[in-house]
Formats: sequence, C-alpha cells, structure tokens
Amino acid sequence: MSQIHPTALISPSAQIDETAIIGPYCIVGDEVTIGAHTVLHRHVVVTKLTRIGQHNEFYQFASIGEDPQDLKYAGERTWLEIGDHNTVREACSLHRGTAQDSELTKIGSHNLLMVNTHVAHDCVIGDHNVLANNVGVAGHVTIGDHTIIGGNSGIHQFCTVDDYSLIGGASLILKDVAAFTMVSGNPATTHGLNVEGMRRKGWSKETIEVLRQAYRMIFRSGLTTVQALEVLNNELLPKEPKIQLLIDSLQKSRRGVVR
Repeated sequence: MSQIHPTALISPSAQIDETAIIGPYCIVGDEVTIGAHTVLHRHVVVTKLTRIGQHNEFYQFASIGEDPQDLKYAGERTWLEIGDHNTVREACSLHRGTAQDSELTKIGSHNLLMVNTHVAHDCVIGDHNVLANNVGVAGHVTIGDHTIIGGNSGIHQFCTVDDYSLIGGASLILKDVAAFTMVSGNPATTHGLNVEGMRRKGWSKETIEVLRQAYRMIFRSGLTTVQALEVLNNELLPKEPKIQLLIDSLQKSRRGVVR
C-alpha cells in the first residue's frame, strides 16, 4: 500500500504508486497520477488532471496542477505533466495548459525549482534546469536543457530560453535567450558565454574556443543575422557540432534574441 498519512485527502480517481509517500494534510485531486517513490512532504496540493513521474519531491505549500491564470480559460480539460527526479521546493505553483495552445504544461526530468517559482500555462521545460527563488515564467514559454535562471527573474510570455544558457538574478527577459549565452539586466543584455558552466561539464578548451568565435560572430562583429549564420554554417559548424544549437537559436527565434 502507498504510504498515505491519515490526514491526507485523496480523490478516488487518483492513481498513486504503492511506493509513493503522501505526507500530512496533502490533497490529491481527480485524475492525478503519482509515480514510484515520489514524495509529497506535507501541505502539498495536486489539484487535478496531473501526471507526475517517479522519484519527484514536493515541499510544503506547493500548488501543482491548478487552473491556468488565463482569462480565456473556461474549464476545459487540460493537463500538467511532470517527469522524473524533479525537486519542487516550498510554495511553487505549476499550472495546467489551455485549450488555445496544446492543452498541456510539460516539465521534464532532473529539474530543481526553488522556493516560490511559478510556471504558467502551456510552458515546456526540459531537463536538468535550475530555476532559483521567485522566478516567474509566463505562459507559452519554452526552456531547454541545462539552463540556470537566477532568482527574482521574470520571463515574458512566448519567449524561449535555449540550452546551456544562464540568466542572472533579477533579470527581465523580453526576447529569446540563445544557447550557451549568459544574460542579465532589466531588460536583459548578453554578457558573453556561460563558460564556467561548460568547464563544469568537462568540455574541452577547443570546444569552448570555437563557441567563443561563434558568439563574437553573432553578437559583436556587426554582421547581420544572415551573414553570421553563413559563417557559422560554413566555417565553424564543421569544427564543432555544438554550433548547431546556436544556429537553431537564431533560426527558430520568434521574438529575436537577447543581444
């Protein structure tokens, strides 16, 4: 049997793995699925229509799977999906999607969401990300993998934060953040590459140097985006496959990238 505290309130339609732990005063609502070894410590609310994977940990006063804060929302059946090995700290709020988008908010695996993080409707968050205290992620935002978002930062709706990027604390993100870049400010501007993050992952000096060349071509050379893409494709991509992430950042950007 699942380890469910007697003070917890569990919907009859919830599906809870027998190895999950549901702590004191938690509420688990209709059509919620909770996977193996996931822990709701205490006072956690999982409202409804939420699928949670394995080995996740939720701390007190987290609000998971609540209705989206969107005036267009009219009670449609929309979902929140959370992967595996995530840590969701105190007072975080993660909302379901809307019918106007994909009807889904999706969070990957191995993420750390620190105190009072808010993830709004229709966001897609990848794997191995850190969102520090009081980060606000507006609706329809996409966050890639291996990013760090500093505390008290806000991300405007429909923005993309690409892989391996770093956002400094108290930043306002109004455009897309390109892969590997380090940005901060209100509004944010670029301040180089996330080189320390690359070193921590054991990337070679040669890889980092090619990425630096690509950064200079995009952000500091005075070239147009079309011209910079030509250099990246023809000269730098053959030397380093990771350049493709920068190329993708520029080509798929809908709002323009932070410069």
